[in-house]
Amino acid sequence: MTIMGETSMNRTRLVLTGLAIAAAIAMSGCDPQPDSEDAATSPSPTASSAAPTGGASATATSTAANDAATVKACADIKKDIKDNAAKVTEAEEIGPPAGHFAVSAQWAAGSVAILAHSMGANEAVTAASEKIQTEMMGLSDAYNKSAAAKPSKKALEAAIKELDTACSAA
Repeated sequence: MTIMGETSMNRTRLVLTGLAIAAAIAMSGCDPQPDSEDAATSPSPTASSAAPTGGASATATSTAANDAATVKACADIKKDIKDNAAKVTEAEEIGPPAGHFAVSAQWAAGSVAILAHSMGANEAVTAASEKIQTEMMGLSDAYNKSAAAKPSKKALEAAIKELDTACSAA
């Protein structure tokens, strides 16, 4: 037997997951690296030194673009975490019996925002953001199961610290 709110929450999760997948597909076509035409038009002093210089230059440009994407992703993810915490607090104020559905939905929505903003970041930031996303979905599930849920947020806090470490290294 399913509760009406549980069915609604499952639909909400399905929609949010669909949006996250659509965002991932849309972002997969984005390439922060310069076009090959841009690299080909860069002047080179001599033909013999063109390959080593061009290769190093292209790598440096690619690294700079990736670093910029990582820095932006870190800023966006940290903002998402802060915004989500405020919205979860608002949802918790609704209180039982229905407030836990709002809290669960907010944790799920926050996890999708984290996932969407991690696109284009370096591997360390992406891995840390995936851990945060997983922990947020775990909290969403816990609140969805019980109106009296008070799940621990220690794993989420550890994942956020890991993100901070990854972002400071970027």
